[in-house]
Amino acid sequence: MSRYTPLTLPALLATPPADAIPQALRDAMLQVEGDPFAEAPDSPAVLADTLGSLGKLGADGELTAAAMLRSLPALATALQTRVDKEYPQIAALLEGQRAAAQVWTLHAESTGHGHGNSEGLRRLLLAIVRDLRVVLVLLSRHLARLRLAGDQPVEKQRALAQLTRDIHAPLANRLGIWQLKWELEDLAFRYLEPQTYKQIARLLDEKRGGRERFIEDVKESLRDALKAQGIAGEVAGRPKHIYSIWRKMQKKNAPIGELYDLRAVRVLVDDIPACYAVLGVVHALWLPIPEEFDDYIARPKRNDYRSLHTAVIGPEGKTLEVQIRTHEMHAQAELGVAAHWKYKEGRGHGKASDAAMEKRIAWMRQLLEAPAGDEASLMRELGSELAEDRIYVLTPRGEVVDLPQGATPLDFAYHVHTEVGHRCRGAKVDGRIVPLDHVLRSGDRVEIMTGKVAEPRRDWLVQSNGFLASARSREKVRSWFHKLDRARNLQAGRELLDRELKRLGLAKADLAPVLAKFNVSNDDDLVVLVALGDVGPHQVGRALLEHERALAEPEPATTAVVARGKSKKGRSEFTIEGVGNLLAQPAKCCQPLPGEPIVGYLTRGKGVSVHRVGCPTFARLSAAQPQRALPVEWGGTGGGHDVDVALLALDRKWLLKDVTNLIAQENAHVAAINSDPERGTGRVRLQLRLRVADFGQLSSLLGKLAAIPGVDDARRAT
Repeated sequence: MSRYTPLTLPALLATPPADAIPQALRDAMLQVEGDPFAEAPDSPAVLADTLGSLGKLGADGELTAAAMLRSLPALATALQTRVDKEYPQIAALLEGQRAAAQVWTLHAESTGHGHGNSEGLRRLLLAIVRDLRVVLVLLSRHLARLRLAGDQPVEKQRALAQLTRDIHAPLANRLGIWQLKWELEDLAFRYLEPQTYKQIARLLDEKRGGRERFIEDVKESLRDALKAQGIAGEVAGRPKHIYSIWRKMQKKNAPIGELYDLRAVRVLVDDIPACYAVLGVVHALWLPIPEEFDDYIARPKRNDYRSLHTAVIGPEGKTLEVQIRTHEMHAQAELGVAAHWKYKEGRGHGKASDAAMEKRIAWMRQLLEAPAGDEASLMRELGSELAEDRIYVLTPRGEVVDLPQGATPLDFAYHVHTEVGHRCRGAKVDGRIVPLDHVLRSGDRVEIMTGKVAEPRRDWLVQSNGFLASARSREKVRSWFHKLDRARNLQAGRELLDRELKRLGLAKADLAPVLAKFNVSNDDDLVVLVALGDVGPHQVGRALLEHERALAEPEPATTAVVARGKSKKGRSEFTIEGVGNLLAQPAKCCQPLPGEPIVGYLTRGKGVSVHRVGCPTFARLSAAQPQRALPVEWGGTGGGHDVDVALLALDRKWLLKDVTNLIAQENAHVAAINSDPERGTGRVRLQLRLRVADFGQLSSLLGKLAAIPGVDDARRAT
């Protein structure tokens, strides 16, 4: 269909690849009343051109339908409910196009501020577009707009061309979509450098006929020479594009007539020995230029690009470039992850892609090459295979910052500048205030609120608190505290450790038994490690509990009977040595949790009551009747364990909501809750009965409860 033919929706739907759209959806499009092109962002000619490019790329019916619906908002609105319900893949492709539109907006904003970050925006695009087929639509539509931009104002032409040079052409290059890449580059060059473009085009046109005849003569001579030597090879010319020629002229600082590869051919053979055999034939046929020979087979480029490149003085004394490679090397260079785009973009520019990007590109190639009927299984695998280990967020000015998965606003602050992190007091994401442990997602716009004085908090270093996901950020905080004097670190470390040990019921524990575990010789050295974040206070608490448990373990015996003492709520099993057929249950006074050292007390009529080691009630009972004390240890795990927790906090609005939301996020359960306001202080005491899996979960939960704004203390109730 000509781009100048008046277009109608029936005509578009009858033309490949639109004729591959599911028949039921095509019928539904035709039944929508009104003008389908009303409020369309592009002319019908742009849509027709887009579909033509998609057809050449082998687009399927789903992708074509998504492209049409995005270009025809009237149809998309009328059919939205049906598409969401019956065609979820098409709905996902539409959402991907909407997400990509945000990137173009960001590009305009960032370049308008003079802070363009095109590489970051390309990465952001691939991070938020989960189905990479969307990129085919973006590139095809943009190419159509460029092709038909001849009658547009100069400002719009240049804006389109700049967007092409920054985003679209590099994307096409990375994904190996060469038939779009070359034309995108040439058209962008035409609008951005019109005089240079016309000059090179005129020089090429003046000699086009002679150059084409020269290449045909070379191909025929080379084929005859290969045949005479019994070498099977395919000989083809290599088209040269205006932008590529201009880049080479700039790189070599040479006029167009001195470019060796203006006239070029490529030879494809079956194996590596044949490559060198062809090289011998070429050098025997024409005089080689020694300084222009490169053996990328024996010594591949860092990106694993392999080929033989040579330049010779060909017929009529004209220079000629010859590339020689195997069919496998050619497939890798043209269709594989990588080599060609890295080679063309150049070394040493910081553009080598990371492993996640390589994996995305490789999957894109498979999507393009998937046989008919196999696309569905490939798409199902796509979600699990393309998990990113980085996220891409934005500064208030639209610059892209990449951070590790799970990063927080505090990580963002330290990435921007160490001093910004030290002075960070709060953050906004997309204009909304969030806590500093908020987990960021790709596309978030982050703003940091800072104070006048650098005052990092030591609990930022406690990993279980979730403030910092980046090891680099934690190291910056550690460095700040390392510069403080030892006395201040001792005081701060002691406060951190005492607070944690009080939460765990270990307030007056002796640290001596665990010093060797942390490679220190005295309590003060361990406390300083806690202050500097090298050792977490929860690690010290766990080490003390493990030590107490080891002391409480009974000597090995010949028999051990497991008493299945599950309560109504599914308590754990306990192993009670030397006693069988007894009911065992956790004591309500101290509520032991799996992982803690425990002891048993044989009651009258209620079986064995299991206490924490050091429980005051057990101490009183066992002192009176020591014969009833029994060694007990944990057996299998149950479905949860009740424990009482006490909070002291500022009596503010939404306090209970914040507390219960955090408990739910930590996969704990609130069995009961009671509040008791303190008169005249503005504070409230909360008593919570929580159901947790084990001691480790309780320790982490107590730390996060204490970090809630307004909470002064959170500890296990004794």
